[in-house]
Amino acid sequence: MQFGLVLRTTGSWYEICTDNGDMVSSRIKGKFRLQGIRTTNPIAVGDRVGIDGDSIVEICPRVNYMIRKSSNLSKKSQIIAANIDQAFLMVSVREPETPAEFIDRFLVTAEAYKIPVTIVFNKIDLYNTTDKEMLNAYMRLYSILGYHCHAVSVKTGEGIEEIKEKLRNKITLFSGNSGVGKSSFINILHPSFNTKTAAISEVHHTGMHTTTFSEMLPYNGGYVIDTPGVKGFGVIDMVAGEVGRYFPEIFSASKECRFANCIHKDEPGCAVIKAVEKHYISKSRYASYLSILEDESENKYR
Repeated sequence: MQFGLVLRTTGSWYEICTDNGDMVSSRIKGKFRLQGIRTTNPIAVGDRVGIDGDSIVEICPRVNYMIRKSSNLSKKSQIIAANIDQAFLMVSVREPETPAEFIDRFLVTAEAYKIPVTIVFNKIDLYNTTDKEMLNAYMRLYSILGYHCHAVSVKTGEGIEEIKEKLRNKITLFSGNSGVGKSSFINILHPSFNTKTAAISEVHHTGMHTTTFSEMLPYNGGYVIDTPGVKGFGVIDMVAGEVGRYFPEIFSASKECRFANCIHKDEPGCAVIKAVEKHYISKSRYASYLSILEDESENKYR
């Protein structure tokens, strides 16, 4: 048996770079389970696996992984990638606008698995005065919360070199809502990547999916993981009392709540609600928190 790194998934087949540097195609032999979590894909890019012939027979323990609720009705989750050093979330305030809730849902999942996130605001070459005000508000909000933020234009190249430097010797997951320019950015890292891109829908000003499967691309001593664009991001299963832990500002304020089991919805003496009323906590962030809380109480997902 030999070991290797999963670089690409294509349905039931996995492209693996072995420790000897050979590229092989393998598929799963038998069933794999991940700590009781039902997933649509037991193996993801970034996994280290053991292979015997053309069969994957072992998954090595993971340092971490990024997961989202599957869009089907089976209540399963989808592992986006495993063993990640950092994640870059590419967003925009126009064409298409990234909803604040989408950003927060991604951040909550990353917080749960202790994956540091950098938020990259793309398409700044298109921003008018109102857009720039919104950009500044977003960057101020998330910077205060401890997230690194960058404003870039894939079209003009503004701000791109600084991002490139942050990728050195790292395994970096790139994600974003459809049409935000993620694939275009990956193309300018290295033209040979030749990732497919698509225009924005003129009718709805939303993106169209172009990347079908996740893929690891070698870059600057590390890897860039290109993932399919998504329109919604459903978080992993959490009990109501856990959700606030992954909002740093809510977790901090919750220490002053009257009741230890407060879920910051309508309880008396809730310090979080008071902090929202006094604008210490962003209303948009609190709305995202309530939305995720509703998902968990009603077993909904996106």
